[in-house]
Amino acid sequence: MKKRSRALLLAAFAAAICPAAAQDWPSRPVKWILSQPAGASPDITARLVADRLSKMWGQQVIVDNRPGGQNVIGAQLAARSPADGYNYFWATTAALVSNPFTFKSLPYDPERDFVPVALIGKSPMVVAVNNSVPAKSLAELIALDKKEPGKLAAANEGAKTFGGMMSQLLNFTTGMRLLQVPYNGVAPALQDTVAGRTQVVLVSSGAMTPFIKRGELRPIAVTSGRRVTGMENVPTLAETYPGFEYVGWFALVAPAGTPAEAVQRVNRDVNKVLADAEVSQRLRELGAIHEGPGTPQDLAQFLKDERVRWAKLVKDINLQPE
Repeated sequence: MKKRSRALLLAAFAAAICPAAAQDWPSRPVKWILSQPAGASPDITARLVADRLSKMWGQQVIVDNRPGGQNVIGAQLAARSPADGYNYFWATTAALVSNPFTFKSLPYDPERDFVPVALIGKSPMVVAVNNSVPAKSLAELIALDKKEPGKLAAANEGAKTFGGMMSQLLNFTTGMRLLQVPYNGVAPALQDTVAGRTQVVLVSSGAMTPFIKRGELRPIAVTSGRRVTGMENVPTLAETYPGFEYVGWFALVAPAGTPAEAVQRVNRDVNKVLADAEVSQRLRELGAIHEGPGTPQDLAQFLKDERVRWAKLVKDINLQPE
């Protein structure tokens, strides 16, 4: 009886101090691992949100860039980080959804090794052409390709990256036979299309926007279900091919086992930051769409749905893991 009473007393004591510990969080800097290079749109977005949270929490939010390996390096490091409420992963579509379809084996499990925290934003892809290409619309590009199949070259950021797979899906969906030219990153793909070495390019709206504004590339379609703010005159692929809606995205997740109290706190405060008008405007300028506050459970369902969609995409383009 004495042992039972002591156990109950200890349990009550632990329950009493847990809320206090949650209230004290964060008591030291918080780290976000980012699998993208410094200066890229996801990095700029992450630092924008991190800066606001640093001021809100009175503790620094450190953005730790670990690019490379198609997001595998950063994801693996994040998965192995302590699940103490102070480590998070600013994850991409590749890290959490598409990599299992493109790699035969991964040093981390996207479903088992992470818990969802918050969906930050979605980033549509944009199909654009070099100004010398006599196509002002997707229909005209398709007609041009049909005249000489395989003559037009389409640049993308890498064969098994999100952009690379979208470029292949564009061929599959439209019946075009654009020659696929994978590059090692977004920048060279854009630069070669501007220079005319390739004629078509498909990258994120954030990366594409500066080139469009400078008049160096002509956008003809976006991959989102709705037209993109700032590109309202550019039609969606879904307007011609109903159901076509694929966008890149970034989300905040934490190592599995992270305390639920920390996850809920981060989710709540991230949503507050994203609701700020100035932050929202900056996200749009970076080509990101935030669709409103969501819970960790909402993100879990979103990831589940995305994995189903990507399974179909991979089957459609006959992509084989390596």
